Amino acid sequence: MSQPSSPATVVIYSGGMDSYTVLHRALREGREVHALSFDYGQRHARELDVAREVCHKLGVPHQVVDITAIHGLIDASALTDAGRELPDADYAEANLKDTVVPNRNMILLSLAIAKAVNIGAERVDYGAHGGDHVLYPDCRPAFVDAMNAVAGIANFEPVSLHAPYLRAGKAEILADGLAMGLDYAETWTCYRGEALACGRCGSCRERLAAFAANGVHDPLAYQADSDEVGDV
Repeated sequence: MSQPSSPATVVIYSGGMDSYTVLHRALREGREVHALSFDYGQRHARELDVAREVCHKLGVPHQVVDITAIHGLIDASALTDAGRELPDADYAEANLKDTVVPNRNMILLSLAIAKAVNIGAERVDYGAHGGDHVLYPDCRPAFVDAMNAVAGIANFEPVSLHAPYLRAGKAEILADGLAMGLDYAETWTCYRGEALACGRCGSCRERLAAFAANGVHDPLAYQADSDEVGDV
């Protein structure tokens, strides 16, 4: 008698450290993981190359979806408009509101849910976390709960939305990944997407603070020594 297949999960995988940890967590659960990445015209598209490399190494099915056709609908952000200055500041609404991409997670989750239904996956995982609540409405529990409810009724096949770090901070996510033995040199966080991480943008600063909180050195290469950049 054949054994039943493992439950399938679609993981929205950006190539950043949060989704990298979510991806490995789903694999540790023994799930059949399908990684899904999106090119929406982000300035830090280098994260997509990192995602490809990790999935190739892991042997995880990976699809990068080109949705740059909608760029003109979501370009009112420093992350999608190269003409805007990226703020070098800590995570706070007043400092980094210009990095909010209009309706990003609703768009990406809708497409991920469609893929889940299409391949018979019962779950979509994404890396919303507590550290983003102050800035990004589409990472807050109210949004996740509402999207989970919609995912349960939008198709004949209900899909559940899973955000395992919804109430955890970046340092807690990193601690979980370190306990799993993950190598965070395989991630990309910097908003600038240059040859080396800048260490100054809000995303780099939050990452460096998480490593400092865990008492470990960030293995990612920076434009300046990571003990000096970001004032963390």
